[in-house]
Amino acid sequence: MRAFRRFTVRPVLPEPLGALSVLAGNLRWSWHPPTQDVFSSIDPQVWREVQGDPVRFLAAVGRERLDQLVDDADFRARLDAAHADLERYLSEDRWYARKAGADAPRSIAYFSPEYGITSVLPQYSGGLGILAGDHLKASSDLGIPLIGVGLLYRHGYFKQALDRDGWQLESYPVLDPDELPLTQLREPDGSRATVSIALPDGPDLVARILVAQVGRVPLLLLDSDIEENSAHYRDVTDRLYGGNSEHRLRQELLLGVGGVRALRVWSRITGAPAPEVFHTNEGHAGFLGIERIRELTVAEDGPKLDFDTALEVSRAGTVFTTHTPVPAGIDRFPRELVSQYFGGNSPTPGVPVERVLALGAEDYESGDAGVFNMAVMGFRLAQRANGVSQLHGHVSRGMFNGLWPAFDEAEVPITSITNGVHGPSWIAREVIELAASRGGDIDGDDTDALWPLVDQIGDREIWDLKRTLRTRFIEDARDRMRRSASKRGFAAAETTWIDTALDPDVLTIGFARRVPTYKRLTLMLRDQGRLKKLLLDPERPIQLVIAGKAHPADETGKRLIQEMVRFADDPEIRHRIAFLPNYDIAMAQPLYPGCDVWLNNPLRPYEACGTSGMKAALNGGLNLSILDGWWDEWYDGNNGWAIPSADGIDDADRRDDLEANALYDLIESEVAPRFYESNDEGVPPRWLEMVRHTLKSLGPKVLATRQVRDYVRELYAPAAQTARTLNADFAGARSLAEWKQNVRAAWHAVRVEHIDSEGVGDQAEVGATLAVRAWVALGSLSADDVSVQVVHGRIGPDDELTGTSISLMAVGESYDGNRHRFDATVPLQHSGAFGYTVRVVPRNDALASVAELGLVAQPA
Repeated sequence: MRAFRRFTVRPVLPEPLGALSVLAGNLRWSWHPPTQDVFSSIDPQVWREVQGDPVRFLAAVGRERLDQLVDDADFRARLDAAHADLERYLSEDRWYARKAGADAPRSIAYFSPEYGITSVLPQYSGGLGILAGDHLKASSDLGIPLIGVGLLYRHGYFKQALDRDGWQLESYPVLDPDELPLTQLREPDGSRATVSIALPDGPDLVARILVAQVGRVPLLLLDSDIEENSAHYRDVTDRLYGGNSEHRLRQELLLGVGGVRALRVWSRITGAPAPEVFHTNEGHAGFLGIERIRELTVAEDGPKLDFDTALEVSRAGTVFTTHTPVPAGIDRFPRELVSQYFGGNSPTPGVPVERVLALGAEDYESGDAGVFNMAVMGFRLAQRANGVSQLHGHVSRGMFNGLWPAFDEAEVPITSITNGVHGPSWIAREVIELAASRGGDIDGDDTDALWPLVDQIGDREIWDLKRTLRTRFIEDARDRMRRSASKRGFAAAETTWIDTALDPDVLTIGFARRVPTYKRLTLMLRDQGRLKKLLLDPERPIQLVIAGKAHPADETGKRLIQEMVRFADDPEIRHRIAFLPNYDIAMAQPLYPGCDVWLNNPLRPYEACGTSGMKAALNGGLNLSILDGWWDEWYDGNNGWAIPSADGIDDADRRDDLEANALYDLIESEVAPRFYESNDEGVPPRWLEMVRHTLKSLGPKVLATRQVRDYVRELYAPAAQTARTLNADFAGARSLAEWKQNVRAAWHAVRVEHIDSEGVGDQAEVGATLAVRAWVALGSLSADDVSVQVVHGRIGPDDELTGTSISLMAVGESYDGNRHRFDATVPLQHSGAFGYTVRVVPRNDALASVAELGLVAQPA
């Protein structure tokens, strides 16, 4: 019999234990083992049953046990200490207050469609969400005044299971917000705080605002599943990445437009400063820029700006991060659908629909005129943009070069900040305790002094620790294998082999990630006979643990999983290979420390960053990876192995064969021998030498605290400074908007008419100086509106300039008709083929890049 209505009865704690609610309500517990210990000590069995969820735990613990704890002085002391530690963490000055500088923004809004903070709050599908969760946690640790904005999905992403034949099955359990570590934002009168947006097919869509406290960082999550909405509106926040195009468009409107409105409600109720910088984590939240323009053009308590001025104000304080190196990963909506939503009962009334459509138009060579591109809108609404690794920045500049066609790839205004991972969340507790025993603090806001401590730890201690972590993970893996086998319909008598599956003394290789085709889950199966030999080698065996989800609509990805599962079901090798279903944070946390090697074999260069290998490295795991994403940047020859990639081979099957064979060769000839090459003490010294080097070389780089510091210095602080300049009285923004309009209108008349040079004679020598003169017509622009530049460098095979440098030219003489001679001198510092050209670009102190307007004049 089904319930007619459901609700959650929250426990009432004895007053002396009230701090338990405070600890449970702040997600810092998810990366703070001492707080977890406080809960676990109350009832270890119940703590395990609720899988370490404090909210469920407090509801499950009996009143009798709580009453006992009131009189337990030792427990009360530990509870008070944990509570005091949280209060200190929330209030003390940390890195941002001490070192970020006077230009740092007072508040930063961070928008993402998903957040992976803890398995208790399943609002993530993969790397994008985990990255967003780590960004919030690291910002909290550093004291960065960040506010997260997202959606609360009633069914999360999905839970993955397998049928008997290895086919992926999806289920969507309902999440009750009352059973999650969330609080309802309320108005001063106690009523529920909400936001609303207009939609073309009916009344306004209404969403309530739920708050997850991530350490010092509040995360605002919008939930449309409330009684004010009709059924199809309540379903807007049903599933992450579900539904058709219109459903996704509604979600992204609520995230972007509704998210900005939620921030305004938050500031009004709590008194928190309004954000100066808005960070869009991928294009899903791009409509936030349209809402900010609407605020400025229909302002009720200030001057109303025209669209172009409002655009400049909004752009100045907006940062856009792109995460995908493949066009298929970008949200693109039918242009007619976007026109329908913004053309009538618009969610952003007052913003002309044609201006909205222009922002997302693929109006460049090879673009599709019939679609609205969310990434393109993201770039046009943000003055600063970045990729998530050095290689991904290069790929992104090429991928979006059409937005700035007059500039070479290197000058496309997309920089790079390489992702990082949150150390306290992903480093095994035993590793943290070992570091603490040598005076290291992984949980602090400055870990630079931690990594040299690695040399203070003996080989035997490291080796025994890794075996402990491997054993603990294998126990977890066996439990998951048993549960999966039961769900697949296997009888207990058929699965007794699982009791001895995997071996804590065997080289363990992990592979876990989403399952799009470019990540090549089944590359290791190209030669199944050879893989079996590696798994069953009598002296140097390997074992593989694999996990990953395919999107529910991705039939190809599901077939790849099925192929892997069928291989792993083979009785000959099933004790050496396992596919673990329902990959999530709870599985990942023992998985990374328990693996000796982390395998990553994407089709280069389609891995934007790939942070899973970073988590393994922080636990002493060695990476075995294609040189893609972050590994292309930080592999140094001694911190793991690079799988050779067959770039340039168009035959996909031949490329896969070549790279799979290279993988087998590395495991057989280098990885396995080094792991099993033990000395008289029973430890492998050359392996542990690589482990030490990995920790020391990668530890300082792969942390999310390094990442968010980079964001503050390179993007957030410059964006805040520009935004303040333009926002002071809006005069700067008006001036910039008018200047851009004038420059665009006049640019057709800007010409480089003639170039001359002297000073090197017939034979140029290193140390000589080249004098360059250029005669330039500026039409109606002034010399102050432009920068005339000598671009010089080495000459490539097709006369293209490479490794270029720029020398600025100054006005040497002026003539009638607004024509000028510009002069510069260029020192010749290198031998070899040399070339130069002259170009004219717009110049304004408010521009973040010479390519911002996409305009350049070059000699014919």
